Amino acid sequence: MSLENEFEHQAVLLEEAINYLNIQADGIYLDGTLGRAGHSSAILKQLNLSGKLIALDRDLAAIEAVKKKIKNKSLILEHANFKNFDRVLNNLEISAVDGMLFDLGVSSPQLDNSARGFSYQNDGPLDMRMNQNQNLTAADIVNSYSQTDLEKIISDYGEENWAARIAEFIVKMRQESKITRTGELVEVIKAAIPKGARRHGGHPARRTFQALRIATNDELEQLKLLINKAIKFLNPGGRLVIISFHSLEDRIVKHSFRELAKDCVCPPDFPICVCDKKAEIKILTKSPVQAQKEELDNNPRARSAKLRVAEKL
Repeated sequence: MSLENEFEHQAVLLEEAINYLNIQADGIYLDGTLGRAGHSSAILKQLNLSGKLIALDRDLAAIEAVKKKIKNKSLILEHANFKNFDRVLNNLEISAVDGMLFDLGVSSPQLDNSARGFSYQNDGPLDMRMNQNQNLTAADIVNSYSQTDLEKIISDYGEENWAARIAEFIVKMRQESKITRTGELVEVIKAAIPKGARRHGGHPARRTFQALRIATNDELEQLKLLINKAIKFLNPGGRLVIISFHSLEDRIVKHSFRELAKDCVCPPDFPICVCDKKAEIKILTKSPVQAQKEELDNNPRARSAKLRVAEKL
């Protein structure tokens, strides 16, 4: 894949994310999910020589591609999982930043590169690791997890109605031979879902592939830990912008923000507050911001994106 093609990825909700970050020219910002630098490039345009952008990605290919593409003294690139942003900031001796952005979607180059194993459209190794240095792959899950665990993953993370049947068919197939290719898994899923049910709701493998990607990369548990930690590293008035791509992620963001925005968590029958909890944030998006028609026409992958924003008090 050429470098030019790698940068065809369109950043989702770009204008909205940049506006909500409320960027100050000499501020310090963190892009926890660099991807192909769509959001990072826009942030850098608003910084002067005193400003800094720390951009992270657990995908080394993303870091290397951006290094070749962008030369900017305000940009600090780090190969790290976004959940470890605190270690990166500590190593840089930065105690707090003025804004953070986390785009939780899989980038187009990852999806379109069949060798990475994210796509149900093209055959490739059943991998799905965002960080290719980690050991666990989607193939490991498919070939070694119990039928019960597979059903739970596909049901919980994919919200797939046919999870039990898909798990059953996977276990039957792997008894004959290991499932090591995305194309093989797609055929198993198609066999498991009755033809009548396959006519609705897009590609029959979409939900199962989403579930396996989430499980392989431990995405939801990392998100829960991330939000509480991120607020602690924001300066007062600093903003946390999170773009999610499915209901499970959005639900975690919404509920986490609500808890952090509460002044008191005592039971309602307590006569006075004894918890001494103070609100840590103000929620700036009462409902999630979604892509407008013009963006959807140019980038159909934006259709499921939801953006939520909190400001540290």
